[in-house]
Amino acid sequence: MDGAFAASMVGIGESFFAVFAVFLKASATQLGVLNSLPQALGSLSQLFSNLFIKLFRTRKRLVCAMALIQGLMYIPVALVFFFGTFRVYHLIFFICLYWFFGMILGPAWNSWMGDLVDEKERGAYFGKRSMVIGFASFVSFMLGGYILQVFTHGTITQYAGFVTIFILAFIFRGISFTFLTKKYEPEYQVVQEEEFTLFEFIRQAKSRNYGLFVLYLCLMNFSVYLSAPFFTPYMLEDLKFDYMTYTIVNAAAMIAKLLSVRVWGRASDQFGTKKILSLTGFLMPVIPILWLFSHDVLYLVIIQIYSGFIWAGFEISAFNFIFDTTSPPKRATCVAYYNVLNGLSIFSGAMLGSFIVGHNSLFRSKYLLVFLLSCVLRYIASSVFIPKLREVRTVEEIGYPRLFLKIISTMPTMGMIYQLIPFIKSQKTKKSGIRKKS
Repeated sequence: MDGAFAASMVGIGESFFAVFAVFLKASATQLGVLNSLPQALGSLSQLFSNLFIKLFRTRKRLVCAMALIQGLMYIPVALVFFFGTFRVYHLIFFICLYWFFGMILGPAWNSWMGDLVDEKERGAYFGKRSMVIGFASFVSFMLGGYILQVFTHGTITQYAGFVTIFILAFIFRGISFTFLTKKYEPEYQVVQEEEFTLFEFIRQAKSRNYGLFVLYLCLMNFSVYLSAPFFTPYMLEDLKFDYMTYTIVNAAAMIAKLLSVRVWGRASDQFGTKKILSLTGFLMPVIPILWLFSHDVLYLVIIQIYSGFIWAGFEISAFNFIFDTTSPPKRATCVAYYNVLNGLSIFSGAMLGSFIVGHNSLFRSKYLLVFLLSCVLRYIASSVFIPKLREVRTVEEIGYPRLFLKIISTMPTMGMIYQLIPFIKSQKTKKSGIRKKS
C-alpha cells in the first residue's frame, strides 16, 4: 500500500515536473539541470544516511519523516508560477529539496526491506510489488495527463491543471506516509567495524563484484541521461504533441512494465540477476536511436512498449543485484555510495547533453544527436562491464535466446494472443487473395 500510493505521487506529480518546466518556458539547459541536478544533490545527501539513522535511532523514523517532508515540497513547487522571471530557477530549487528528502531515505529503506524479504523470494516479491506500483503509477499518470488536457484553454487554466495534479500528488504521499508508519521494523544496529569511507569504496571498486556493478550503472546512467531530459521537449515542442498524446506515448512504456515486471522477477530468482541484467543490458541501448526514424504516434507507442518491457527486466535485476552482492551491515552504506556516484553521473550526462543540444544542427531536430550518442555509449557500458560481473547465487543455467523466448511466452498478454489466433485465421479464410500470416 505504501508503494502503491508513493507510485501514485510519482505518476501524477513527479512525472510532470519536466512538462511543468516546459509550460514555464524553460530552456534546454534549464531542462537538463532540472532533470539531473536534483538527483545529484539528493544522492550527495546519502553520504549522511548513517548519521541520520543514528539521529533518528531507527530506519523507520527516518524513512517516515523524510517521506512526509518530501510530499510537502509539492506546495512550493505549485506556487513558483508567481515567482516572476526566475520562476524556473525556483522550480529547480524546490525540486532539489524534493529529491533531497526523497533520496536520503533510500539507503535506510533498502536496508529495511532487505531485512524483511527473504533472499530466495526477492525477485518474486519485488516483481509483485513492482506490478502493484506500476499499475498505480500508470493510472495516476493517465489521470494527470487527462487533467492537464482538460485544463488547456489559456495560461491560467493550464496552471490550474498543474496545481490540481500537484495537490493530488501531495495527498497520495500523505497516504503513503500513513502506511509506512504501520510497517514492522526488525532491530537494527550500525556495526562500527563495517563502516568504510567513499574513497575506500571507490579504490576497491575494480576488485569487487558490487564495485564493478556500481561502475557499470554509473556509466550506463551517464549515457541514459545524455538524452533522457530531452524526450519531453522533443515531444511537446518539436512533434507538437498535446498533453494527452504525450501521456499516451509514455503510458505505453508503463503498461509494458506492468505486464512484464513480475515475469522478469520470477526469472531473476530462477536464472539469476546477472543473467537478466546481461540480456536486458544489450537489448536496452538501442531504444533512443529508434526515435530517429519516425515521429508517427503509433510507431513511438510501439517503441515505448519495447522500452517498458526491457527496462522492467533491467531495473528489477539491477535492484536485486544490490541485495545479492551486499551484506546487511554494509547495505545502507553501499547503497548510499552508489547513489552518490550515480547522481554525479546523471548530472554529468545531462549537462553534456544540454551542451550538445545547444550547439548542434546535424539533424532536423536539435535533440536527435544526443539520442544517437546515448545509444552508442550504452552499448559501450554493457560491453565493458557486464562480462566482468558474476552471479553470487546458485541458479539454473539457460542460454540467452531460450531465456528471452521463455520470458516472452510467459507474458500475460501471450495467452490473449494465442486465443486470438484461431479467430484471426477464420477471418482470413473468408477473404480470398489474402496471404495468411503465421
